[in-house]
Amino acid sequence: MALLTASVRLTRLSGLALAAVLTMAAAALAPRPAQAEALLVIEADSGKVLQAENATYPWYPASITKVMTAYVTLKAVKDGRISLDTLFTVSPTAAAQAPSKMGFPPGTKVTVDNALKMMMVKSANDIAVVLAEGVGGSVDGFADMMNSTAQRLGMTQSHFVNPNGLPAEGHVSSARDLAILARAIFRDMPEYESYMHVPAIKFGRRITANFNKLIGRYPGADGMKTGFICASGFNLVASATRNNRRLIAVVLGAQSSAQRAQKAAQLLERNFGGNRLSWLKPSLGTVESLTPINAAPPNLKEEMCGPKRKRPAAEDEDDDVEVNAMATDTPVSMYSGVQLPGVKVSDLLAAPPTPAAPVIVYTGPARTGAAILEADAAESAAQAAHAAKRKKTGKAKTKAVAADETKSKTAAKTAAKGATKDAAKPATAAKPVAAKPAAAASAKPAAVAAKPAVAKPAVTKPAVAKPAAVPAKPAAVAKPAAAKSAAARPVAAGKDAAKSGKAAAAQ
Repeated sequence: MALLTASVRLTRLSGLALAAVLTMAAAALAPRPAQAEALLVIEADSGKVLQAENATYPWYPASITKVMTAYVTLKAVKDGRISLDTLFTVSPTAAAQAPSKMGFPPGTKVTVDNALKMMMVKSANDIAVVLAEGVGGSVDGFADMMNSTAQRLGMTQSHFVNPNGLPAEGHVSSARDLAILARAIFRDMPEYESYMHVPAIKFGRRITANFNKLIGRYPGADGMKTGFICASGFNLVASATRNNRRLIAVVLGAQSSAQRAQKAAQLLERNFGGNRLSWLKPSLGTVESLTPINAAPPNLKEEMCGPKRKRPAAEDEDDDVEVNAMATDTPVSMYSGVQLPGVKVSDLLAAPPTPAAPVIVYTGPARTGAAILEADAAESAAQAAHAAKRKKTGKAKTKAVAADETKSKTAAKTAAKGATKDAAKPATAAKPVAAKPAAAASAKPAAVAAKPAVAKPAVTKPAVAKPAAVPAKPAAVAKPAAAKSAAARPVAAGKDAAKSGKAAAAQ
């Protein structure tokens, strides 16, 4: 009886344990509303899912799209349709793309090799279009190639409209699909995987570091791509290898470039180190077996780029100084094979990257050896000359502006002094204003007209004595005075007056 009771209890306990496991499995696999981020970690070789959160919700991939652009381009190289030395031309459409970009003018030629490096490190939107037009004939043609490739790889939640991930209606993917794509790069094209982890590129005097902050900082990091648009938040697909085991981590919807790097490093570190309780977790299967969720992708535009954000977000935002160690900040156990207990992920990512020489990129046909250095030197000289010209032009403009400002200030000071004088001596200022017009209008005519006025009394005095003789003579004198102006002939007027006086005296 006791044995039977014990057996029943054991059966009940086993049933409870099984129920608990099933509950955990259901909780892990049940659809949940999309939150502000999606997380996923898989093994690259097996595709086994180690951790997943919102991994099958549709998401805007942003510039992680360029991993698919690289895959399709490299597949064309592998199939022999093009080579890494094939020259593609920058079209007006490519040149018109929004930043981040290289900024080459239309007509510039660049090899596939250099274009891939520029696109993967600089995240150059213009170069992605150069590759798309070169491989697919047009952006639309290349998008068709991207979509057929996605279907072949099992990326059932992805649809691509352009090769660079700039906002476009219907351009979507998911953490699940992006992990499948990353795995395909390593599996199908191991000879080209170096394009996924170039630490930096040098174009003339311009050096651009990889936006993936794990490169050169996190031990074993060997890929792959970042992305950002306002609607998606900060995205990152990161890979790292330790002890011949490669993991791929996907982070979508982080708040900053620093946060996406930190979250990816924590996911990798946690799963490299292993979890002692992992045997209690139900198997999540492979990445391909994850069930897609039919939902609209979350739009984080207001959160990422709205007025509430302290500063605008940007794809090349360098905000590592803002890394805040979380309460669950994971210590990094290994660094270059040396045990470093207690080193936190946030501290590691905030440190400068391991020194690495940037890869020289250039325009024009493929070069080797010393010819690459010559092309780099020529581009550096051209950039220096352009910078000097701009500086000179800027100085000339500054001088012209300064001269204009000086003139304006001088005129303002003069006007201010005049106004002050007028305010201090109103009476003095009023005299010239009133007197000048009067003097100018009447001074000369008055002086000229005054001379005949003196002669008239001399004529009028005898006229009082003999009024009968006066009317005839003044009439003769008056005619020239009426015909000619007194101001024009003062001398004649004086002579007439003298004659009149003599005549009057004789009479």
